[in-house]
Amino acid sequence: MAQESPPHGVHPSAGHHHEGQGPPVPRRWATLALLCMAQFLLIVDVTVINVALPAVGDALDLSAGQLTWAVTAYTLCFGSLLLLGGRAGDHFGRKRTFLAGLLIFTAASLMSGLSDGGGTLIAARAAQGVGAALLSPAAMAIITSMFDGPERHRALGVWAAIGGSGAAFGVLLGGLLTTSLGWEWIFFINIPIGAVVFLCVGVLVKEREEPHPGHHQQAPKGVDPAGALTMTAAPGLLIYGLVQAREHGFGSASVLVPLLGAVLCAGVFIAVERSVRLPLVRLSVLARRNLVGGSLVMLAASGVLISLFFLCSLYLQHVLGLSAMRTGLVFLPVAVAITLGAHVGSKVIGRIGWRPAAIAGFALAAVGGLLLARVGDSGSAWTQVLPGFLVAAVGLGLGFVCATTSAMADVPHQDMGLTSGLVNTFHELGSALGVAVMAAVAGASLDTAGSAVPPTSGFSRAFVACAVISLITAAAAALLLPRGRPDPSQGPVFAH
Repeated sequence: MAQESPPHGVHPSAGHHHEGQGPPVPRRWATLALLCMAQFLLIVDVTVINVALPAVGDALDLSAGQLTWAVTAYTLCFGSLLLLGGRAGDHFGRKRTFLAGLLIFTAASLMSGLSDGGGTLIAARAAQGVGAALLSPAAMAIITSMFDGPERHRALGVWAAIGGSGAAFGVLLGGLLTTSLGWEWIFFINIPIGAVVFLCVGVLVKEREEPHPGHHQQAPKGVDPAGALTMTAAPGLLIYGLVQAREHGFGSASVLVPLLGAVLCAGVFIAVERSVRLPLVRLSVLARRNLVGGSLVMLAASGVLISLFFLCSLYLQHVLGLSAMRTGLVFLPVAVAITLGAHVGSKVIGRIGWRPAAIAGFALAAVGGLLLARVGDSGSAWTQVLPGFLVAAVGLGLGFVCATTSAMADVPHQDMGLTSGLVNTFHELGSALGVAVMAAVAGASLDTAGSAVPPTSGFSRAFVACAVISLITAAAAALLLPRGRPDPSQGPVFAH
């Protein structure tokens, strides 16, 4: 998973010291540790549910559709409301917004662990996403306001490392907690950590408007609730339609109506953004080819990756009979491979450019998907699942770097926050949409009711679909991504 970039409303780092800056903020490194701890919880919650999913489904008697929503509700709300969260931090204050987001996230974690049915769990996961959307951009804004010059780069490097380490830790933690204490503890563990961070940040962080006069232009004051609502409703209705398609087929009214509603909401969103004084997204920014290409690559990369975690977790535990702990151990090398792919990608892009690097990355992802499509009713996780997943993970890690660096290429300074926020939004929405699509493709293979082993044909179809999406993305990247290479003088770009 990539590392976090500043969403809209978060001032991107220029990395330069400015005259007239105030004295260093006291206890800023302790504050950074607390903010990173909170961000760590958000990233862990993207992957931790995947390993625990079979246990959650069995305990709460969830249908395949409810299993899908248990994963997607969090990333849907996180991604859709991320830009609004950045704007809320500017309007209401970053410390207040951070604490409100942390409080919502922690309370929703408690509700998730106490859930006694699918509806309660899905609602709680959605609430977690709302809290995450408020917390993450506010935390990033606090960090950029506390540090300057070389210190800021070091602080952002620490923040960036949270993305990859959180993803890796999430798959292992999900298996460990589910096996030893029960699935509820993948949520309960957030409560004491959230409480400590809430109290300490409340004491250490002082609300400040703009600590370094002249450093940045004044952030826009005001929010765009209509834009945020339609931006959330459009992908939400799309996911609902895809979930319904699994059970009723794409020709049924229960599928066509929400899909049509998603299209209408997208149209209303565009109309709203054109008419409001302070739009959530300036439509002129969306017209930039680099952003369109990078965002689509991010959408596909995150969608394929989280879908592979989703599918492999269910296959390993329901077909091969692995425990949650052993499943987490199988996934740990995959998380390392993603980080390795991103590291290699940052070097390769500078030498051969965005287009060849993206084509190579998604070609690897396609090969990995086809290797995974060979899964059968029996076999070894280490020979049947891990090789293909590792190949795909390296390729997708490269894809994440292509997405973030190409989308941010040649972006004016005043648009860096909005652009990076959009890339992060597509990252989270890709996760939600990818799982919904693959759940519809896998069909009956995701049915966990009863003791019978589910058929594996659906898993094979879904893995082939991941390969096809990867190949389509490789072709699109060849057309939409910039022809050249990143400009080293632009400095680091962070995405989660």
